Amino acid sequence: MITVHVDSSQSDSDRRAALYHGDLFLYSPRKASIALCEFAREMIQSAFGHRDPRTAQYEMPVEQYVSIVAPLKPAFIHHPESKRLIQEILRELGADLDATYLDVPRLRMVTSDGYLTSGVGYAHHPHRDTWYSAPPSQINWWLPIYPITGESSMAFHPHYWDNAVKNSSRRFNYYQWNATGRADAASHIKTDTREQPKPEEAVELEPATRFVTGPGGMTLFSAAHLHSTVPNTTGVTRYSIDFRTIHIEDARMKRGAHNIDSECTGTSVRDFRRGSDLERVPEEVAAAYDPAQSDDGMRVYDPAVASGGGVR
Repeated sequence: MITVHVDSSQSDSDRRAALYHGDLFLYSPRKASIALCEFAREMIQSAFGHRDPRTAQYEMPVEQYVSIVAPLKPAFIHHPESKRLIQEILRELGADLDATYLDVPRLRMVTSDGYLTSGVGYAHHPHRDTWYSAPPSQINWWLPIYPITGESSMAFHPHYWDNAVKNSSRRFNYYQWNATGRADAASHIKTDTREQPKPEEAVELEPATRFVTGPGGMTLFSAAHLHSTVPNTTGVTRYSIDFRTIHIEDARMKRGAHNIDSECTGTSVRDFRRGSDLERVPEEVAAAYDPAQSDDGMRVYDPAVASGGGVR
């Protein structure tokens, strides 16, 4: 049974244990999460100028829209204020920043009615983040920047928490993705031909679970949850932020959700940095998730080296 916890007062350790068993956690907007959304809105509005970012898709060809959001995403991702505010969010929710490691925040945009579904506006098919080489202890944090509805949210498919899905993750190499897939996002406008793990059998999308929170409201879930982007039919673009965390001792001991169907190679563990001082994960912890020690590609994404600047 999967339980949804709303504004839980559980400790971080109890929360992690519940997340590893498939539970979902919702939190009302907090001071730091509201500040993060306000900061993101300032950057988004600055990029679009006099246009309303939520309806700008109706005022320009899709290529122009991409030319605006392609540099906006990495600007937000790598801004020191983005990381600082995530640190504050973690503190507010009781995480130990000496033991909690975080990756960079992603800025997402899901346009309405199929205007842009590829590349920087990729509409995610049903997937688990573990198919993309996420460790089993990874926890995903997701929050909308503007008001949303059920028609512009995320969908969880809890039936598959304990049921494997035949998928193509065996063809996914995280280091190759770092070298080419992430950097090439802005070049995919009409279609997206990048190799990404997908179901290879029919997935029952309904019944699905969708959550609607106000801007800055947070949804926490395990990287092993099957989830997807709800096709946006609201008439306005959805903007959201997500980031991921791991607890270093859980990662070291390989605690986390069960892997029932992921066969990818490489690991994203090296992406994480300690919440207190942004030091990288010790190499011996990361190496335990990469026994083959593959050098095929880029172990840690570096936009200065990869061919472009897009980020999944």
